[in-house]
Amino acid sequence: MSEKNAVLKYKGRPLLRKDNVVYYGNMSDSHIVMLQILESKKDGDLELATKVSVQLQLTDPDAKPRERIVKKSEKDGFYTALDVGCVWLDRALAAK
Repeated sequence: MSEKNAVLKYKGRPLLRKDNVVYYGNMSDSHIVMLQILESKKDGDLELATKVSVQLQLTDPDAKPRERIVKKSEKDGFYTALDVGCVWLDRALAAK
């Protein structure tokens, strides 16, 4: 697989980014996590996320958009948000 087509993974699950939104998890599972970067600051050449919205969502295509959201929160920093989302996703998938 070429580097251009490589999928970034965290704890064995894929991370997919579209602009300021990062999806964590497999769409074939019952739940995924959506991380939306709300605020960021520039640190040298890097853009660092300072405020991130985390949502645990159902992947059911028949559910209405508001019904898909199971849990939501706002965190300071991307890693903190991803860590919380990972715990939520692990618990939701284990409860099946």
